[in-house]
Amino acid sequence: MAESWVNHAERIGADLLLELSGPGGRRAALTRALREAVRSGRLAPGTRLPPYRSLAADLGVARNTVADAYAELVAEGWLTARQGSGTRVADRAEPPRSAARTTAGAPPRARGPRHDLRQGTPDASSFPRAAWLTSYRRALAQAPNEVFGPGDPAGRRELREALAGYLARARGVRTEPDRIVICSGFAHALRLLCGQGAGGVLSGPLAVEAYGLGFHRELLATAGVRTAPLPLDEEGARVDALARERAVLLTPAHQFPTGGPLGPARRAAVVDWARARDGVVLEDDYDGEFRYDRKPVGAVQGLDPERVVYIGSVSKSLSPALRLGWLVLPERCVGGVLAAKGDREGWASVLDQLALADFVSRGSYDRHVRRMRQRYRARRDRLVAALAERAPHIAVTGVAAGLHALLRLPPGTERSAVKAAAWRGVAVDGLSAFRHPETDMPAQDGLVVGYATPSEHAYGAALDALCEVLPPR
Repeated sequence: MAESWVNHAERIGADLLLELSGPGGRRAALTRALREAVRSGRLAPGTRLPPYRSLAADLGVARNTVADAYAELVAEGWLTARQGSGTRVADRAEPPRSAARTTAGAPPRARGPRHDLRQGTPDASSFPRAAWLTSYRRALAQAPNEVFGPGDPAGRRELREALAGYLARARGVRTEPDRIVICSGFAHALRLLCGQGAGGVLSGPLAVEAYGLGFHRELLATAGVRTAPLPLDEEGARVDALARERAVLLTPAHQFPTGGPLGPARRAAVVDWARARDGVVLEDDYDGEFRYDRKPVGAVQGLDPERVVYIGSVSKSLSPALRLGWLVLPERCVGGVLAAKGDREGWASVLDQLALADFVSRGSYDRHVRRMRQRYRARRDRLVAALAERAPHIAVTGVAAGLHALLRLPPGTERSAVKAAAWRGVAVDGLSAFRHPETDMPAQDGLVVGYATPSEHAYGAALDALCEVLPPR
């Protein structure tokens, strides 16, 4: 039996998409198509072209037709041919016309900041590559065949079981694997809770802290969820100000961005409110694992698993590049969230889930968190010491936990400080950027300084640059 064209072509070369058209026969059409692919930049310098036999089989032309076209373009200088190296696109001094035109008309690409002190990002250089690779290899080697098919919308059972044990031990969460849904992070969790079929978890007005992440408010607004700001004080959100809302979003472990945990009495009060209103508390476990000068603060979810949706991720503990998070749900919400997610697992790589399950189960996650807790505490101490020496008039708050500090500035100085920082190449956030536009709280001036992002060797220079742009006494 004759071998099929598909099997033959697949075995002998790489794919190359070419359209053969125009006058002059197949050879002329092929030469034109190759020349234009090189001229336009679609075939970059150094690209290896398929062998004669492979391209001829793909295009349905004679082998000699391809050989002749290649030879003509080699003679013209478009291609090069060397024994043992095959036929390649020649290196050309001038860029393709389209690329030159774009470069000439476009502004230069903006360079990143020299010193990144924005909040919310861990030290990328500290990612535990060796330990993660070990877990990934082990997970891949042991993965059943079903892993490579459509996924479970709830996420891999292995990860949900590992998380149930870890969260109970480390965060005081009360749950079981069937009430955990894997997602890609906090924003994805909010989208699921807002989605059609999610059981109306976020169908009405949602109370939020008066200072918080603006893109969360924007996400909720896009989903048609109105947010009402709760005032803040040294004990966290004023939950006594909750009114007709049926849900509230809090960062009780470490309020973002002002810092500090939600006080014990307010934790109990917000759970009592949810029971009385048949409502729900959304708990963003922001920075819950990174504490320095205080005892561990458990999750509010432990007070009433049927009234609290607990949301966590590895974005700060490991890396936002992993795109892995989780919702711990009241039993009545599980079906609706899964319906909103859809029939097939999306957003979170199944292989990454299995690797994280191994990473958690074998204690590698605990070891990494403890190691980073010490490193970030040292970073925080250096920040506080530098400010005490060079800007003692600037109060620093919210540093008992987390990956950022709040620098309280004199009234009217925040905008100029942020502008001066940008001029010096320091990326830092002003406190006003996180203020809810409808809050009645008086505006306060401050800088939200993240101390986790810079690498170790760059951190000292970042602190020097920060101190130089702070307003004087």
